[in-house]
Amino acid sequence: MILIRVVEEKIGDMVSQGVVKCPCHLAIGQEAPAVGVASYVKQGDRVFGAHRSHGHYLALGGSPHGLLAEVQGKDTGVSRGMGGSMHLIDIPNGLFGTVPIVGATIPIAVGAGLAAKMDGRGEMAVSFFGDGATEEGAFHESMNLAAVLKAPVLFVCENNFFSSHLHINLRQPDSSVCRYAEAHRIAWARADGNDLAAVMAVTKEAVDSIRAGGGPRFLELVTYRWRGHVGHREDEDVGVKRKDDLTRWKLRDPISRLAVALDRLGSLNRQQLKGFWTESHAIVEEAWATATHDGYPPAKALLSRVYSGTMASKR
Repeated sequence: MILIRVVEEKIGDMVSQGVVKCPCHLAIGQEAPAVGVASYVKQGDRVFGAHRSHGHYLALGGSPHGLLAEVQGKDTGVSRGMGGSMHLIDIPNGLFGTVPIVGATIPIAVGAGLAAKMDGRGEMAVSFFGDGATEEGAFHESMNLAAVLKAPVLFVCENNFFSSHLHINLRQPDSSVCRYAEAHRIAWARADGNDLAAVMAVTKEAVDSIRAGGGPRFLELVTYRWRGHVGHREDEDVGVKRKDDLTRWKLRDPISRLAVALDRLGSLNRQQLKGFWTESHAIVEEAWATATHDGYPPAKALLSRVYSGTMASKR
């Protein structure tokens, strides 16, 4: 979680300086869902994300350099500099795509889960999305189909209460979205998304059920993003968030809470924690410096990796 935080803080700094040009949606403050769920992803599972998926990429094993090069548009980026912050794909680590169109990867995840079931591979698909995606028709269609077909899909809603600049209380009659899973007859769990142990506990139970043939499961992980919808700013000064809410949620920082819990168990002391921060900053600064000197993709590569080999040959 520390590495994810430091990477995103670096991206935020570079956005504020105008160095990074692509739109970046930061998930600072909500690192625990990515790390907790990724802990139970195995080789062969297929994970899908949305526009706020830096943490998912990194938690699955993606390199900081690959992401930092990507947001600079470099050829060494994880998407060869053509995807930017929101179009990440890292198949070797199980990330089969992130898409900024809200809810767009949810039906694809159901298809991936169904394929795994038909092939008898014992694998699952994971779909990460925010509370705003539950207002999309594709979300309900996907949940219904997954339930009917008993597809091995883990639906993970990172409920940070905001869709763009609107709080969920202005969009829905209830701030909890797990009721949708119940309507589709999908077993669900709701947990504190800023408590890594809680996230891991509900994820393990859900994944064990999915792998045992129990069909899809739904997790609502309640969390909060510190930054605005897009960019580096905290937007309480423009009336989007209440300052007292942001302050309260910062006191529930998932990294600090984990550090306190581990310290009480005698598993981590302050010196070790400081070492993790120092190491993460060193990794990120080196990755950024390397990416800065990397080259851009050549113009002739503009249409590469868009079509399959067969389609490309016909064009």
